[in-house]
Amino acid sequence: MTPGRKFPPRKQNRRENVNETIRVREVRAVFPNGETEIMPTAAALRKAQDMGLDLVLIAPTAVPPVAKAVDYGHYQYEQKKKQHEAKRKQHIIQVKELKFRPNTDDHDYDFKRNHAIRFLTEGNRVKAVVQFRGREIAHVDLGKKLLLRFAGDLTQYGTIEGQPRLEGRNAHVILSPVKVQVQAPPAKEKPPKAPGPAGGAVQP
Repeated sequence: MTPGRKFPPRKQNRRENVNETIRVREVRAVFPNGETEIMPTAAALRKAQDMGLDLVLIAPTAVPPVAKAVDYGHYQYEQKKKQHEAKRKQHIIQVKELKFRPNTDDHDYDFKRNHAIRFLTEGNRVKAVVQFRGREIAHVDLGKKLLLRFAGDLTQYGTIEGQPRLEGRNAHVILSPVKVQVQAPPAKEKPPKAPGPAGGAVQP
């Protein structure tokens, strides 16, 4: 062994907040049969072990902390499964960039507008950029008009974040997706009751 060489410490494989590592004096213990009881942690641990289970602290900040008697291996599996599902459903908002020129023709404009509609409906933001080359920089107003027209055509899908901005030889504007409001279905009207016979007499 080389003298003076330092090795990184081994990671402890100790499970925290499980069984003997629970450091609180008492817990609200929850057992598989639905029984819930506030009791000393040592007593809750003995009862869980008598059932062949582990005592897991599931709500350490509660008063008193909540511990549950479970199979720790199965508990870990369920927790990882929930985390995986939450991550899969989580949508990461991206900024999709679309580039134009001051003299963009209608066909290219419509093509990029359709892309913007798809990006916005997917919940992403859109950055529309007009690039100026050479002497085109003298016509910045055309680029800004193009961006305002673009934002106006997308008002159903996105809201503009401020006015078009010029940075260097590019003008840009950013659109955020419109939050869809779910409207309750209109209440069905009850059909009017048929009028009864005059004087309330029942016809045979």
